[in-house]
Amino acid sequence: MPNQILQVDENMLETKLDRLVSEKVEQLLNAMLDAEADEITGAARYERSGERRAYRAGHYERNLTVKAGTMTLKVPKLKGALFESAVIERYRRREESVEEALIDMYLAGVSTRQVDDISRLLWGERMPSQTLSDKLKKVYEDIDRWRNRPLTDRSYPYLFVDGV
Repeated sequence: MPNQILQVDENMLETKLDRLVSEKVEQLLNAMLDAEADEITGAARYERSGERRAYRAGHYERNLTVKAGTMTLKVPKLKGALFESAVIERYRRREESVEEALIDMYLAGVSTRQVDDISRLLWGERMPSQTLSDKLKKVYEDIDRWRNRPLTDRSYPYLFVDGV
């Protein structure tokens, strides 16, 4: 007689939990986008109001890659006002942590082609090498700015120098 009374398929459970979390996050983001559209227009969807500043003109779908996978967002289109969201930036296609992970891989010595392959495996979407290159230019600019910053504005009690 086996000691376990209940057997659980952990892989199946993790997959279902991941899918459930992904669906709920997608629903939450879409609800937040709708609430922002309500605030911009001055009225809820289908509501008649004298304070209305704009009208809804449907929505368009846009994919956003996050740690949990790729989500389809329904971004509202407005007539008479520009929809700018605090939830997601206007042209952002990937969550910042996803981009940071890809940049960290490259800086750790992983080739651009391998970064592309890994991003496709992890998130189901590739990061074009030109996009990665553009992101890295910004990272290198930040590093150079930090390395060349003036050190005369503060006093430093110790100075450690390490060299080969």
